Amino acid sequence: MTEQRQPERHVAFVTGATSGIGLAVTETLTERGCAVFGVARSEEDVRALVKRLRGEGREVAGGVCDVTSPEQIRAAVRTAVEEFGRIDILVNNAGRGGGGVTAEIPDTMWDDVIETNLNGTFRVTREVLGSGLMRDGGWGRVINIASTGGKQGVELAAPYSASKAGVIGFTKAVGKELAGTGITVNAVCPGYVETRMARNVRRGYAGHYGVPEEEIMRRFTAKIPLGRYTTAQEVASLVDYLASEHAAAVTAQALNVCGGLGSF
Repeated sequence: MTEQRQPERHVAFVTGATSGIGLAVTETLTERGCAVFGVARSEEDVRALVKRLRGEGREVAGGVCDVTSPEQIRAAVRTAVEEFGRIDILVNNAGRGGGGVTAEIPDTMWDDVIETNLNGTFRVTREVLGSGLMRDGGWGRVINIASTGGKQGVELAAPYSASKAGVIGFTKAVGKELAGTGITVNAVCPGYVETRMARNVRRGYAGHYGVPEEEIMRRFTAKIPLGRYTTAQEVASLVDYLASEHAAAVTAQALNVCGGLGSF
């Protein structure tokens, strides 16, 4: 009888791992046997996540990392490699919203949104690729959380839309650069996802238009052909697919998971 080969255990590095989509990704990857090193800005949140998932028998570690800080990125990647020996899967999830009337957007907001969403994605990717571990292993997955807003634009969210459009362009460029190395690079583009950030966004639009948050929720939901928000778990399931062996032929793509909100 031929012995079945066990699937290889992979190590993932996930930014923004303690809430929303990043939390769902961390839970999904650890559930299927990946080791995950999760980072976020709050030490307390990281500690609580690691304790909970280890209590469930999952292989997880973590640390503090603000993706706007090159020093913290370097330290976090170094610690992850010390903990697990390598990084096979990178999920660039950390991000923030931001917008308003464009003529009134301050430089500080614009700069922080770009610094977090776009420059953070670049710097973490550079650090992980620069370690040489993915390239040496001949297998790797880089998955960037972008947005349908980066393809179609979002009213009153110019900084956010611009940053996510940049993430999509970055993804396609690096995916083509690394084609043939065994490392794939893709972006996942959620539409409206029910997270803490989504609630903050609705609150901001409600204040701008002078209507209740429930009315903003109704307007947003009406745009979605499926008639509902996407869940963080549904986004994580697409990330999980892209991180798997089954997606070996998928690279330099920006894939929507949005209930039909985006059409390209």
